[in-house]
Amino acid sequence: MSEMTSNKPYMLRAFHQWIVDNNCTPYLVIAADFPGVEVPVQFVRDGQITLNIAPSAVRELVLDNRWVEFSARFSGVPTLVRAPMSSIMAIFAKENGQGMGFDLEAPDDPDPDDTPGGSDEGGSKKPSLRVVK
Repeated sequence: MSEMTSNKPYMLRAFHQWIVDNNCTPYLVIAADFPGVEVPVQFVRDGQITLNIAPSAVRELVLDNRWVEFSARFSGVPTLVRAPMSSIMAIFAKENGQGMGFDLEAPDDPDPDDTPGGSDEGGSKKPSLRVVK
């Protein structure tokens, strides 16, 4: 029997959709000192950062099998946030705390050609569109 891939990205996408469908605000907790994480360091507390990932708070949200990526404003400054799926610690609804915590996984070896929204575990390229202004 072959080893299965992590269920974390599937659970993360499902919980995100469930929280939004219930008119709540999804918050994501990321291990900020994890390799590959790019977050605004001034908002990191105790080695982690909690971010609002509601559709009204972020742009171009990508929750693929390897990465979480989006653009958001911090103190009015547009900022790209990137985090390997392995660094995600939890997703929860701000209003009632319902959600799911995750175990941190061992960091993957970084692949310089691997970009969020690009390749999946199977190695196939997904098309992606971006708004350029």
